[in-house]
Order: sequence, then C-alpha cells, then structure tokens
Amino acid sequence: MALKTRTGWREAFAVYTRPRVIAMLFLGFSAGLPFPLVFTTLSTWLRDVGVDRTTIGFFAWIGITYSIKVVWSPVVDRAPLALLTRHMGQRRGWMLLAQAGIAMGLIGMAFTDPTQDIVAMALFALLVAFASATQDVAIDAYRIEAVAGELQGAMAGTYQSGYRVAAALVGGAGALYLADYVSWTVSYLVMTISMAVGVVTVLIIREPEKSVDRGTVMGERRVVDYLERAAHVPNAVRTPVAWFIGSVICPFTEFFQRNGKWALLILLFIGIYRISDIVLGNMAYPFYIDMGFSLTEIANIAKLFGVVMTILGAMVGGVLVTRFGVMRILLLAAIFVAVTNLMFAQLATVGHSLSGLTWVISADNFSGGLAGSAFIAYLSRLTNTAYTATQYALFSSLMTLTPKIISGFSGLIVDHYGYVNFFIYASATGVPAILLVLYLMRRLNVDEARTEAA
Repeated sequence: MALKTRTGWREAFAVYTRPRVIAMLFLGFSAGLPFPLVFTTLSTWLRDVGVDRTTIGFFAWIGITYSIKVVWSPVVDRAPLALLTRHMGQRRGWMLLAQAGIAMGLIGMAFTDPTQDIVAMALFALLVAFASATQDVAIDAYRIEAVAGELQGAMAGTYQSGYRVAAALVGGAGALYLADYVSWTVSYLVMTISMAVGVVTVLIIREPEKSVDRGTVMGERRVVDYLERAAHVPNAVRTPVAWFIGSVICPFTEFFQRNGKWALLILLFIGIYRISDIVLGNMAYPFYIDMGFSLTEIANIAKLFGVVMTILGAMVGGVLVTRFGVMRILLLAAIFVAVTNLMFAQLATVGHSLSGLTWVISADNFSGGLAGSAFIAYLSRLTNTAYTATQYALFSSLMTLTPKIISGFSGLIVDHYGYVNFFIYASATGVPAILLVLYLMRRLNVDEARTEAA
C-alpha cells in the first residue's frame, strides 16, 4: 500500500514564488477593480450629486450580471475570438476582450453626468459589469488550468489578495479620495488607467496547456457522430446543435456522471458553505453604526486593517491547503467563521469598544480569507478541464445564490430579535456546512481506502 507524502512547510511556502501563482495577484487585481466602481463607489457618486435613493437602489440590479454569468460561460469556454484566440489563446484572448469592455464602460461613466443622463450611466455601468463578469469567467478558467490541483490553494490566496487590494483600497477608498480632492471624472479615468495592470499581465503570461481526458472526448464524439448520421437534418441546424450540446449540455451531464450519487450532495454543499459569513456581512456595517462607531473608525478598522487581515487569511489558507489538503482546511475555516460570528454577539453586549471591534474584525476577516482560499481551491478541483469556464461559473453562481436569498431577511431578524440573537443565528447557519464537510471527508476517506485496497 502506497503511503501519501505530506508536503513540507518549506515547499508549502515556496508555492508563492511560482510565476503563475504570482501572476494571479495581478489578475485578481484586474478582477476586483471594476466591482466597487459599479456598486458601492458608484452609489456614493450618485448620492453625492443628488440622485434620489430609489433610483440608486435600482442600480443594485446590475449585480445580477455576476450571478448569471453561467449563461454565457459556454461561449467563453469554447467560442474562439478570431485573431485574439489565434495569437493569444482562448483564455488570454477573452481576458483581453473583457478588459477592453471594462475600460470602455469606465470611460463612458467618467464622461457621463448622472444628473443629466441617468440612463446612459446605467448602460455604461451595465457594460462594465457584463465585461467584468466575463473577465471573471476567463480568469477562473485560466487559474484552474494553469497549475496542478495541489497548487490551487496558493492560486486562490494570491487571487483573493489582489482582488481585495483592488476592490477595497483602489476602487473603493482610492476612488473616493480622488473624487473628493479632484473630481469624479478624474477618479474614474484613473481607475480606467489602473486596468492596465490586468492588460499587461495578460500580455506577459502564457496560455495554459489544456488537457482533456479520453472519456470526455469520446462522449462528445458520440454526439457529433450521431448528428453526422442524421442526414435529414440541414447543416445549418446540425452544426449549432452539435456546438450547443458539446458546450452547454455536456458540462452539466459530465459533472453528474463523474460524481454519480454524490453530485447533488456536492452542489448542496456549495450552496450552503458561505451562508454564515454572507448572512452576517449584510448587517455588519449597520451594526457598526448602531454601536456608535464613527465613519473614520469604521474605515480605519473595517476597511484598511480588515483588508490586511483578509489578505493574511487568504495567504495562510493557500499554505495550509498545500500542506494539509483542501478538506481539512475547509472544515477548519467553517468552524472559524461560525465562532467569529459569536464574537460579534459578544461585541453587541459590550457596545462601543475600539479594541473589541479590532479583535472582531481581525478574526472575521482572517477566517473569511482562509475560507475563501480553501473553498476556491475545492471548487477548482471539481471542474473538468474540458469545461473549466462553464463548470466553475456554475459553482461560483450557486455559491452565492442561497446565501443572498437568506441574507435578505437579515434586517427583519435584527429588528425583531436584536443584534445578539441575530449573530447567534448567523453562527448557527454555519453548522450545516461543518456537518457536510465532515460527511464529505468521511466519504473521501472511504473511497481512498477502497482505491488503495484495489
């Protein structure tokens, strides 16, 4: 019986010196930058110039774009882009096209006065969101295909770090500083220029080599052979039908065939793992305000210091996943997230305390970064490289769907039962994820034992 060798600490930390792992830091930056520019930063701009709250609320619907990216992910996965794909490859070509779309949308927003043409502002913001979601699909596919499975934790760690720096510090705080001291137009133009980080990275990195297992190839070949024998079907119909089956239907059927009776359980786990922290996050900032913390205190601790702790958690998560494997760290992170929610309940009983807030933010953001790295690594390993973009887009969409629906009731719970009971409730929502991790770990141990025995 072959014994597994555990990666040493030196090798675990050394993963962050690999070129493709480093590149994910800058691709994460490119992915994170547009997000606040069509949400929190844009909402601040609109309110700053006097747009009414009802109209600002409608802009939140732009976020649906990120939740439905699975709809066009098969196109990103399979459709070539003529010259771009020929000279750069499938993943890099789509990244570059998406970045061009983001830049065009940001320029349009920069030169639009929302008080004069709110519709144009909404359309430009929608372009940015659509291009940004498309870039996410391409980057996720690149991240999974670029390195082996054991390095996915490190890739997730650097990706999250770059994403947080861009979203919180550059597209968030940085954009607001520029708008305050110069103008909103200059702010968004500088953000457009900042997208050059992603463009330059795409031009430098190499297209990953994509391997497709024989079973997947044969499965698609049977579909093509069947359609070719259907002589009564016109070519104009036969070709797009074959493409649709291979690009849209096969990614989903392949996942269920590969995972068998466990497929639905895995999807359930994906749908509930992030519930606890997303439910709490919806009420975190109203809680800070109600506890009497000033905007400066919130910015200094929750934004600046919090980002540092998230990055630290993400990087530590990458090392731990490499050292101990993804399932153990998924379990550890799920427990940490549930426990830190109880720390919020404790802070609610104490009231205004800067030291208390610092400890809570430290624990919460660290555990969030840790959970993010482990979960991204887990989702990455679930994909078949023949359908990387499509399957990961499905997982990432499912990952936030249930938590977003449940978190919509957070305000009602706080209003009726108070913050202490709400945070206990938020912690309890993490228990099913902990139990499912334990169950999946047991299942993996049984499967490994059978494989070794055979």
